[in-house]
Amino acid sequence: MKKLIAALCFMFAVSPFALAQDKAKDAEKKAAPAKAAPAKAEAKKVAPAKADEKKAAPAKAEKKAKAKKEPTEKQKAQQKKMKDCSKDASDKKLKGDERKKFMSTCMKG
Repeated sequence: MKKLIAALCFMFAVSPFALAQDKAKDAEKKAAPAKAAPAKAEAKKVAPAKADEKKAAPAKAEKKAKAKKEPTEKQKAQQKKMKDCSKDASDKKLKGDERKKFMSTCMKG
């Protein structure tokens, strides 16, 4: 009987170490794919095909052109109105729902 009790106590004493080792393995498994993904991305950046470069160049130029596009007069007016309403709300020290209501009514008319 004493041997059985001693064996059970030993098992309970050692079990936290066994569980801790499993958790470490799980953490390594989770971290491994994250480390592998950047390596693949870097490999693609280092040696892209010439055809891909030719296709990518016009797409990048289009994105830059869109980014530098000037706002229309209507958009400029909307932005000015938004700035004015925001300044008024700040002057009145409005916050939260009160600010939302004020901004909504200010922007409408």
